[in-house]
Amino acid sequence: MSDSSELHKASPSNVRITAAPPSRDHDVQIQYRTLSLHVDSLVEGKQQTGGTNAADPASAIRQIDVHRLSVNEVYTRFSTSPTVGLEGDAVVRRAKAGKNVISPPPTQYWKKAANYIFGGFNFLMWIAFIVTILSYEPLGAPDPAAFNLGVAVLLLLVIIISATFYALVDWHASRIMNSIKTLIAENASVIRDGNHQTILAKDLVVGDLVTLSMGDRVPADLRLVQVSSDVRFDRSLLTGESDMIPGTVDITAENALETRNLALTSTFVVQGSCTGVVFAIGDKSVMGRIVAMSSTNKLKLTTVQREIWFFTKIISTIALGLFCVALIAWAAWLRTSYPGFETASQAIVNSIGCLTAFVPQGLPVCVALSLTIVAKRMAKRNVLVKNLATIETLGCMSVLCSDKTGTLTVGKMSVQNVAFLDAEFQVDDLKERTLAEGAPTAPPSLVPLHMIARLCNGAKFDSATADLPVEERTVKGDATDTAVLRFAEDLHIPSLDVSSDTLLGDYHKFFEIPFNSKNKWMLSAVRKRDSGVDLMPEIWVLVKGAPDVLFRKCTSVLKADGMEVPMTPNVRSAIFGLQERWSGEGQRVLALCRRSLSEVGIEPDMSGNDLEELMYAQMRGLTLVGLVGIRDPPRPDVPDAVKTIRRAGVRIFMVTGDFKLTALAIARQVGIVTQEKVDTLQDMRSSSSVKRFQNTKPQFIKPTDEDGDRALVLTGDDIETLEEADWNLVLGNYTELVFARTTPEQKLRIVEQTKARGDNTVAVTGDGVNDAPALKASDIGVAMGSGSDVAKEAAAMILLNNDFTSIVVAIEMGRLVFDNLKKVIIYLMPAGSYSEFITVFCNTFLGMQLALSSYLQVCFSITNDVVMSISLMYEQAEADLMLRKPRNARTDRLTNWQFFFQVYLFIGLMMWPCAMSMWFLYMKQQGLGFYDVLLVYNKWTDGLKGYSLDQLTRFVNTGQCIYYVTLVFMQYGGLLAVRNRRVSILQSNPLWGPRRNLVVPIGMTATALIAVVNLYGPGLQDAFDTTPIPGMFWGIPFGFALGILTMDEIRKLLVRTYPNSVIARMAW
Repeated sequence: MSDSSELHKASPSNVRITAAPPSRDHDVQIQYRTLSLHVDSLVEGKQQTGGTNAADPASAIRQIDVHRLSVNEVYTRFSTSPTVGLEGDAVVRRAKAGKNVISPPPTQYWKKAANYIFGGFNFLMWIAFIVTILSYEPLGAPDPAAFNLGVAVLLLLVIIISATFYALVDWHASRIMNSIKTLIAENASVIRDGNHQTILAKDLVVGDLVTLSMGDRVPADLRLVQVSSDVRFDRSLLTGESDMIPGTVDITAENALETRNLALTSTFVVQGSCTGVVFAIGDKSVMGRIVAMSSTNKLKLTTVQREIWFFTKIISTIALGLFCVALIAWAAWLRTSYPGFETASQAIVNSIGCLTAFVPQGLPVCVALSLTIVAKRMAKRNVLVKNLATIETLGCMSVLCSDKTGTLTVGKMSVQNVAFLDAEFQVDDLKERTLAEGAPTAPPSLVPLHMIARLCNGAKFDSATADLPVEERTVKGDATDTAVLRFAEDLHIPSLDVSSDTLLGDYHKFFEIPFNSKNKWMLSAVRKRDSGVDLMPEIWVLVKGAPDVLFRKCTSVLKADGMEVPMTPNVRSAIFGLQERWSGEGQRVLALCRRSLSEVGIEPDMSGNDLEELMYAQMRGLTLVGLVGIRDPPRPDVPDAVKTIRRAGVRIFMVTGDFKLTALAIARQVGIVTQEKVDTLQDMRSSSSVKRFQNTKPQFIKPTDEDGDRALVLTGDDIETLEEADWNLVLGNYTELVFARTTPEQKLRIVEQTKARGDNTVAVTGDGVNDAPALKASDIGVAMGSGSDVAKEAAAMILLNNDFTSIVVAIEMGRLVFDNLKKVIIYLMPAGSYSEFITVFCNTFLGMQLALSSYLQVCFSITNDVVMSISLMYEQAEADLMLRKPRNARTDRLTNWQFFFQVYLFIGLMMWPCAMSMWFLYMKQQGLGFYDVLLVYNKWTDGLKGYSLDQLTRFVNTGQCIYYVTLVFMQYGGLLAVRNRRVSILQSNPLWGPRRNLVVPIGMTATALIAVVNLYGPGLQDAFDTTPIPGMFWGIPFGFALGILTMDEIRKLLVRTYPNSVIARMAW
C-alpha cells in the first residue's frame, strides 16, 4: 500500500498534542460514551453505511478496521517491520502529512468577553453608567449638566480598564497552563531503522512502531502488536472509570472504542509494557475527534474566587439595596418634604454614590493581580501550579505525605554492595580486585548474579548513547532497574567470561512479568540460543525483587564459590540479618534468585496467558543467588527543608514501598523521625491512650502541642489490619509517621483516612504511576518534573527541578498570598468603601451636601487605592509566617468577624470622622457652622448666611476636594498599619531590612501625583468641578495618617504583650 493511501485516514493539524483541559473531563467522557453507543448502533445497523456522513465522528470511527487485522496484516498495511520499524525515507514521506497534534476546541470568545465586561463589580458599574446617562439626557433637560456626562464617561472608562485587566489575567493564566501542558506527553519511544529512538510525540507518523512501558502516556492511536502479560491501561480520561483495562493483541470487540487491542491517545500505561503500530494521529485520533465535538469550556471557580464572589454578592446586594433606598427616599420623602433640594437628575447621580462608594471597585483587580504575582514568583522558583486555587490551598497544608525515592533522596541509585551466603563485597573493591594483575580469582557466583542483574531488568539503554561510557548513557526505566543495569553492564570479568555482550548473545528472553507494587518482584524467562541438537534447551527463570517476599520462595542459596546449600532456618536468619544491617544503613536491598526450567515442558507456541500461569506456578523452589545493596543518598538540602516544614506546623509522613528499616533509616537522616523510640503497631495498641478518641468527632482527632512528638512505623501488612479506632490513634497520637512496604491502594487509603480526620489539608508527593491515585485523591498533588506523565496529569502542582525544598517555597507562597489578600481587603475597605459611603448617607438622609463627589469616589477607588494596594502584593513574608500553624480551610475564612471589626470599628472608625472633620473645618472657616451644613436640605440656596448659590457651590467643590485629599493621605497610615499583623513598623519598615518593599514609597508618590492632577488639571477642573485647596489641608492629613499608624502600633503592642487578652482575640 502506498504512503498516501496509508495516511489519508490520519492527517493532523498543527497544534501540540494534549488531553482536554481538566475542567472538560466530564464532557470528554460523555462524548466518548456517546460515540461508543453510536458506533455500536452503526455496527449493528449495516444498512446505514451508505448514507453516513464521512464527517460524522461515529461513522469515521466505525471505519477503523485495524483492530480486526492480524499482527502480520498490520505490518503489511503500514509497511513497517517488527524489528526495523519504519525506514528513514518512509518517515520523511509520511511526515509531510502533518504533525501529530490535536487542534484545541474553538474558544467562544463572546462568552469570555461578556464575562470580562459584566463580571465582578462591573455589572454595578453598568447600572451606574446607564442611570447617569439617563440623568444627563433626558432627565437633565433642558440644561443637562456636563458633570453627569463626565461621570458617565469615567464609569465607562472604569469598565473598560477592568475588562482589559481581567482579559490580561486570563491570558497569563492560559500561558501558565500551556507551560504545564508542554511537560506532558512530549516524547515517544520508537523503533526506526532498527534502533530504539526517543523522539518528540508531535513527530510521530502513521506506521511508526512505538514502545510503551509503565508510566507512559500513549502518544497516538496504536494497534497493539506485542504486549506483556500484565499490561494495563488507564482510560479514565475517556471513560471516567478507574478500572484498569488489560491490553491484548487479539480483537475483543467489533467496536473500535471498546476493543482492547487498541491503545488510544492520551490514555496511560499503568502496568506492564507493550509495542504498537501508529494507525491515527492528531485530529484523526479518537481523542482528536472528541475534542472537536467538545466545543464548550465550562467556567470553574477556584476556592479564592468563590470566596471573593460570595463577598462580592454581599457587597453588591447591599450597595444595590442602598441605591434603591436612596432613590425611594428621594421620591417618597425628600421630593415632597424638601422641594428643590435635589432634582431627579441630581438625586440619581447622588444615589449612584451608593454603588460607587460602597463597592470597592479595585478589589477584583487587586485580588487577581495578587494571585498572578505570586504564581509568577512560584514559577521563577521552578514551581508550576495548574490553577490559582492550588496557591491558596498550599497555605492550608497540614500533612505532607512524601515519597522517598527521588523526592527525599537524590534519585540516582547505584549498587554499592554485593553479598552471597558466605561473602560480602563492595562493588568498587570488587572491580579493582578483578581487574588488577595477580588478583585472586573472582567468586564464581558472580556469573549467575550478573546474568540475573542483566537479563531480569526492566530498564534499557538508549541506542543513541551506546558509544558513551556506561555512567553517561541514557537509560529508560526506573531508578532501581537503572542502577542494577549500569552495575551489570559495567561488570567485566574475563576470568569468568562475565560480559554483557556475551550474555545478550547467548540468551533470548522469551517471557517477562514486569515489576509491580503488588508482587514486589520481576521475573524473566530466558532460553539459551544454542544448547546443541540433542540437548534439552537450557531455560532459566530469573527473579529480582524484595528479599522479604522472595526469601519465602527460596529453598536453597549459593555460596560465593558457586556451591548450592539448603535454605535452613539458620541460613535464612543470617541472610535476613544482613538485609537488616544494610537496610539500617539506608540501602535498598534486592534479592536475586533463579530456577532452572529446562525439565519443564514449555511449548514454543505457548500463549502469553498460559506462560504467565506456568511462571506463577513455578515461583517456588528458587535458589537465592545473592543480594545487592543499592544506595540512594538523601538530598543534602532536605533535612533543612523538613525542619522548616515541621516548624510551620506541617506533619510529614513518609510513604514508601521500601523495606521498613531502609525507610526508617532515611527518615532519621532527613529529620522526619527524631525520636529515639519508634512505636510499632503492637506498641500503639497496647498503649494507655488506646481509648483516647473513642467519642471524639473526626475533625478534632489530631495531636496537640501538649502531646509532644511521638514516632510510629507501620508496614503494608499492618495497614491491612487497621480499623477505624486504630486510624484514630495513628493520626491523633503521632506526629512522626513512616509507612513502609505500601501498595498504591494502601497509599490511597492513607490519604483518605488522613483527610477524614483533624480537618487536615493533605499534600502528596510522587513521581511514579503508582502514586497517581493518591495524588488525585489528595488536596494538593505534587508531582516531580522528571516523573511519569500519569503523575503529572494527576497532580495539581509540578516541581520542575524535582527539589523537595521547593515545597517550602510553595507553602510559604500559599500562606503569603492569603496574608496579602487579607491585607489588600483590609486596606481597601475603610477608605474605599466605608468612608466614601458615609458621605452618601449624610447627603441622602441627613440633608448635607455631598462631601465627596461621584467622580472623586470612583477615581479614588479605581486609581488611588489600586496604585497603593499594588505595593501590598509585593510584600515579603512576615517573620512568623512559617511559624504559624496551618490555616484550617474549613473554619479560617478570608473574611471573619475580626476582619470586619478591624475595617469598620477600628481603622474605618478613625478615618471617616477625620475626613469629615476636615469638611466641617473648611465650612467653619467660611462662616458655616455645624448645623449650617447638616440637616439643611433645601435651605442650601441663595441667601444662606449671606452667600450666593455660586459661592456655596464653590465651598462644596473645595470641601469635596479636601475630603478626597484627606482620604488619600490618611491611607498612608492605613497602608503602613496593615503591612504587619503583629510586628511593629520599627522592625519592618519598607525602606530597608528584611521587609523592604520599595513599591510602598513609589505607590505613595503615585497616589499623591494623582491627587495633584485631579485638583490642578485644567480639563478635570472644568469637567468635574475639582479645585485647588488651601495649603493647610494638604498637611493636616499626614497627622491623621500618623495617628492611625500610632493607634495600630499600640494595638499590636498590646497583642504582643498580652497574647491571651480580649484585644489579642479581636486581632485579625
